[in-house]
Amino acid sequence: MPKITFLSNNKTILNDIVINAKSGETILDVALKNNINIEHACEKSCACSTCHCIVIKGFHTLSNMTEKEEDLLDKAWGLNQYSRLGCQAKIGDQEVTVEIPYYTVNYNKPM
Repeated sequence: MPKITFLSNNKTILNDIVINAKSGETILDVALKNNINIEHACEKSCACSTCHCIVIKGFHTLSNMTEKEEDLLDKAWGLNQYSRLGCQAKIGDQEVTVEIPYYTVNYNKPM
């Protein structure tokens, strides 16, 4: 069973959290099942970029990125070459470490 580590961002995740995950689960589903509040404005339908995460370790072990995900990632705040949408990135059979950016592009979020 692969482990997924959510790194502290000193705002929404105060300490690193290590969780056992099942292969085939998305990063977002693992987070939500373990009370890690990752924003997901489109309710996991790959229609926004609010669940953007940066994969620090294990990027190449995740499911392949679709063209739709690539297009949406262009709108993410803090995008880099290891960015994925948490609702689309399925865990393989190896450990993964992710960072959840504190900011998103959700303009509808109450301040």
